[in-house]
Amino acid sequence: MNWKLGVILVSFIVLSSCEEDINIPKPPAYLRLELPDHTYISYVDSCQYSYDLASIYTVENPSGNKQNMCYREIKLGPLNGTIYFRYWDMVEPLSYYVNNANDEIDRHKGMAIDVNDQLIIREKDDVYGIIFQLKGDVATPFQFYLTDSTDRFVYGEVLFNMSPNYDSLIPTLDYLRKDLNQLLETFKWNQ
Repeated sequence: MNWKLGVILVSFIVLSSCEEDINIPKPPAYLRLELPDHTYISYVDSCQYSYDLASIYTVENPSGNKQNMCYREIKLGPLNGTIYFRYWDMVEPLSYYVNNANDEIDRHKGMAIDVNDQLIIREKDDVYGIIFQLKGDVATPFQFYLTDSTDRFVYGEVLFNMSPNYDSLIPTLDYLRKDLNQLLETFKWNQ
């Protein structure tokens, strides 16, 4: 009987020592961006406005000026994205421009898990508008518009050159939000 117990014990030891390692795939990892401290330069545009621009960004004029519209692309450098910036001399009522901007924002709200908006009212500079932050896996996490309410209107939206993954973009969005706040707080119409 002892030899049967010995065989069972040895079999158990042999079988338990034959564990196979199970490889579990690791989730994709994202590189951590090392971004510089925020520094700004004063940017004066021929499109009748000026603002403080983060020194790591550049402004391009890809299509020139069209009648009543001025178009710029602000390249976000190491953030790998662009702010598409459009200026109009208003020929339609203000509601026309605001409704078009809101339609653009509404197109992306369906993918957002939350939408925060912040009203911009700077009477001394005649600047009024709203910035929207769309949270979640959305194509445009920031959109904004500014106006003097009678003659001029600016619309901007941020797009990144990657598929939207909100969790991995949070540090980039936090960094960009500070630069956008600086831009919007210093935005002025040039006479």
